[in-house]
Amino acid sequence: MPADIHHPQTAPQGRGPRVNATRARQGRWGKQIFWVLVVSTVLAAIALFGAWSFRANDLAAVEVNNGPTTSAEVQAYDTPQQPARQTPAN
Repeated sequence: MPADIHHPQTAPQGRGPRVNATRARQGRWGKQIFWVLVVSTVLAAIALFGAWSFRANDLAAVEVNNGPTTSAEVQAYDTPQQPARQTPAN
């Protein structure tokens, strides 16, 4: 329900037409709003790219795992094979 439903629709001199609250809260599209959106999107993209490039060396660093190199390492990871356990059906 509009907030000004009980007010007369006649406007005082020099003020313009009265509109309801929903209409008054709606923004207008214009060049200024468009440029605010464009500039804020570009700044967000620059910030994202800057954060990515700041941490690029950390993201590119990969620890290579070539497997065990000595026989001691091989024995540490050598476990005997066991048959699979199954739970009997009831």
